[in-house]
Amino acid sequence: MFDFIAIGNVSIDLYFQGKSFTHDKDRYHLAIGGKYFADKFYEDIGGGGCNVAAGMAVFGYQVGLLCKIGNNPFKDLILKKLRSKKISTELCQFQNDYYKISAIFLTEKGERTIINYETPTTLWQAFKLSSEVKKAKNVYLAALPHLKLADKVKIIEFFKGPQVLTIVNLAVTDCRRPINELIPLFDGLDILILNSHEFSDLIKKPYSEINFEKIKIDIPILKNRILVVTDGEKGSYAYANNQVFSQPAIKPKKIIDTTGCGDGYTAGFIAEFLKTQDIKKSMMTGSQYAAKIIEKIGAN
Repeated sequence: MFDFIAIGNVSIDLYFQGKSFTHDKDRYHLAIGGKYFADKFYEDIGGGGCNVAAGMAVFGYQVGLLCKIGNNPFKDLILKKLRSKKISTELCQFQNDYYKISAIFLTEKGERTIINYETPTTLWQAFKLSSEVKKAKNVYLAALPHLKLADKVKIIEFFKGPQVLTIVNLAVTDCRRPINELIPLFDGLDILILNSHEFSDLIKKPYSEINFEKIKIDIPILKNRILVVTDGEKGSYAYANNQVFSQPAIKPKKIIDTTGCGDGYTAGFIAEFLKTQDIKKSMMTGSQYAAKIIEKIGAN
């Protein structure tokens, strides 16, 4: 039995950093037809499911990853890297003609631009669920834009039980849905983790108008759950039992790469919460681990 199963995607991440990648403010300036040379190159695996699984393994949990891996030249590399991070590949599912690849351009300050390719939604197959998959004490469902909402509800209902903690991160496309469409999913989760802009989409209110320290959660079914909202360098907030918790972001020694920061926070929060059930302490651990992720290249 696994302590924790992460359900989400895994990608090949290719990092490039170079002085020839000219940029100004928040835009790269690359000429059409131009040729640019990177000074640094790094490759690893990433993706929401993978990043959280890797973080949980760092905290000492026995972790399985339920993900899609394409039957393509990257397959063996992905499996090898998952095992090197102490993530079980027992639950991985394989699909023909499937790719998920990210090219990541890094500035000297650790800011990044990501070019992502994933096999079109029309070819993406839902996860197969069986008794062999149900080997988890705790389950995390990462944001999966390709997965239908009905399939997400099915997954949560499949794993839900009195001894199982279910944690969910919604895709942006789900946050933009009418709230009533999400109620079946909310009904089966224990903890919902979103970033501040996803939360803005969820409550249908502009980000600039939200006071996260004073807002009241007007979604009745979430009042009996824990809601965690991350807001980048401004910190994070949690809402539970009519209480609001806040946690300042922890400043890293040096920002090298911000990729995977949110997933790092999620892993740290979950790892601590499973051990202590202390929301405030879990937010602190999440912030600490997110800062560590930022201090190196790579999303996990």
